[in-house]
Amino acid sequence: MKNTLSIRSYSRNKKGHSHPFHQIVLPLRGAITIDVDGFAGKVTPGECVVIKKGNEHHFTSDTEARFVVADMAELPENILLSEVIVFSINQSLFRFLSFMEAQLEQQVNAELERISYLMFFELLSKQILLKQLNHRIREAVEFIEIHITEALPIDRLAGVSCLSSTQFKKLFKAQVGLTAAQYVTKLRMEKAQALLIHTDYPLQIVAERVGYADFTAFSRRFSQYFGLSPSRMSE
Repeated sequence: MKNTLSIRSYSRNKKGHSHPFHQIVLPLRGAITIDVDGFAGKVTPGECVVIKKGNEHHFTSDTEARFVVADMAELPENILLSEVIVFSINQSLFRFLSFMEAQLEQQVNAELERISYLMFFELLSKQILLKQLNHRIREAVEFIEIHITEALPIDRLAGVSCLSSTQFKKLFKAQVGLTAAQYVTKLRMEKAQALLIHTDYPLQIVAERVGYADFTAFSRRFSQYFGLSPSRMSE
């Protein structure tokens, strides 16, 4: 079969079928209600549902909802070997989906579609397969990604989640597998690494773009995280 990405909508009438290929459904707007392989519930923007080949599934959605759908001969190993059916995707993949919607609705270009599929496959292979996040923690994760340049103390994140600080810390660790502070550091360091390698921003600007007004503090944390100073990383 041909590996493809497409933009689709579904109807309110519940349908059921299976197919001889894998399928990944990623909502752009609206939700899909789906019953597949032991999962029954809604999948919303920022999430992904995996339908492995041969699996019978039933689904319905509002006709206004839109989805990126990938028909795939093979799955990335992280997904193929996982029992997670629905998981939250990171901002890099979600932004890529918006690009693909615009591109697929604009023109037909076989070579660009082939390259886009390969990029999608690679982005999918880098996803951390966390089970569907509690909506309050997902809001906090999205808030962190959007506001990574700002101070992100626990009480602020707990407020976003409408939880007490104690409840938030416990639930975040249980859901994400890292403390909120560890997760913030991880995102900041990965973004700093990308900026150092892919741009010519001065080191101080890189520090500020990942939430550090104090360059010395940034340099120390970066060196601890990667075992290499920011200046050496950018060489």
